[in-house]
Amino acid sequence: MNVKIDTKEKFTVITPNEAKLTAIMTEELVKMLLPYQQKEVPHVILNMSSVKEIDEKSGGMLADCQQQFYEHNCSFVICTLQETVENLLDKTELLELMNVTPTESEAWDIVQMEEIERELMGDE
Repeated sequence: MNVKIDTKEKFTVITPNEAKLTAIMTEELVKMLLPYQQKEVPHVILNMSSVKEIDEKSGGMLADCQQQFYEHNCSFVICTLQETVENLLDKTELLELMNVTPTESEAWDIVQMEEIERELMGDE
């Protein structure tokens, strides 16, 4: 699977460069994403701007992956969904389980807000 990885100070942006994301490809992607939870910068933004087609199983795997990140106090935000992908996720009721933003910039904001929230919650 062809992906672009862009490491920032507070998070890493992963961009799959595939028009269609199959279940096998998504499984490979999830295996690549999960180790980020153990890294010094564990927060991930999944930029889906190139992905025009996804199946229900792939959507479920991404929702599960996101849940695993949050269980480990790590942010995982999906951004720039194409309309066809967003419609499928909405139809299968997966969209409401996911942290999704329209733009990568908004995803950055979410990661930073969640980081502040974790710091504040840790002080209590």
